[in-house]
Amino acid sequence: MAIKDINSESIQIECRAFEALDIHLLYEIMRLRQEIFVVEQDCPYLDADGVDINSHHVTLHIDDVLIGYTRIVPPGISYEAYSSIGRVVTHPDYRINGLGSKLMSHSIHKTKELYPTYSIKISSQVYITKFYAKLGFEVVGDEYLEDGIPHIGMMYV
Repeated sequence: MAIKDINSESIQIECRAFEALDIHLLYEIMRLRQEIFVVEQDCPYLDADGVDINSHHVTLHIDDVLIGYTRIVPPGISYEAYSSIGRVVTHPDYRINGLGSKLMSHSIHKTKELYPTYSIKISSQVYITKFYAKLGFEVVGDEYLEDGIPHIGMMYV
């Protein structure tokens, strides 16, 4: 599908607990995550890290094709005193049209709904901090390497 063919009626964003993912959707999610984080970013790492089982999964489909994804992590797993959003990914063919912002805005809303008393902390790749800042995240702490890629902590209160 060409980017110009996207209309708001064809976009579907949903949030599901791990148990509500069917095997076909789980496969799509893992494939998209690996396509971007392992292949595109040339970063071999263990994506199936055990966190998915306790998380909620936000998917963005256009006409039944998975285009974007985030993982909402409850407090006490990635960060002791914070909820988190991770594995943020948008298919490369759809990155210039605001879908990533729609996906993250929805993910922030759902995270606050699921864990209303917790701030959201993320580990952002350094090159994309401006994207998260536009959504209300602020840099916290110093830059560090995660899987060989420069990252920095960011917080949404």
